[in-house]
Amino acid sequence: MVKLNKIYTRTGDDGTTGLGTGERVAKHDLRIAAVGTVDETNSCIGLARLHTGTDGIANLDAMLARIQNDLFDLGADLTTPDRGAKLEFEPLRIVAGQVARLETEIDQLNSDLAPLKSFVLPGGMPAAANLHLARAISRRAERIMVELGETDGETVSEAALHYINRLSDFLFVASRYVNAQGSGDILWVPGENR
Repeated sequence: MVKLNKIYTRTGDDGTTGLGTGERVAKHDLRIAAVGTVDETNSCIGLARLHTGTDGIANLDAMLARIQNDLFDLGADLTTPDRGAKLEFEPLRIVAGQVARLETEIDQLNSDLAPLKSFVLPGGMPAAANLHLARAISRRAERIMVELGETDGETVSEAALHYINRLSDFLFVASRYVNAQGSGDILWVPGENR
């Protein structure tokens, strides 16, 4: 259970922050960059949700709410690196079921979409624009997580990598879904402005 009585602790004033394992790392550490970028993704999803609670897309809003919770799980997973040592607690990890749920929801939303005839430019409805932004940030989170996992002495779980990869797919499909099932997408016209 999380209990936050005091918001500032001053422990980070020296440019470090604590991991779930208790170790301190620099705030510019790659692991902290991954966690921060996951948090950015979550914040953009929160902006998108300002526009998804109505207009017949409450089902999408519920999906996004679950994803926001999952992203906190992902942050917890990333802040408790598996260093092979026995911990005094069971760390929270992303699991395959969370990835499978995303895949099911992608398929559900995608089944109603008009087929793509070109790449989609970010935009359209306010929810779609915010979902496109969240997608772009989630792709950055994925790149950082992959780099972290390839760093000597560091690990990122396979399930966490699968989740962040599927999330960008979900956010793309969701952006099309709120753009009138794809008919309101703004399509790229190659070389249009030459």
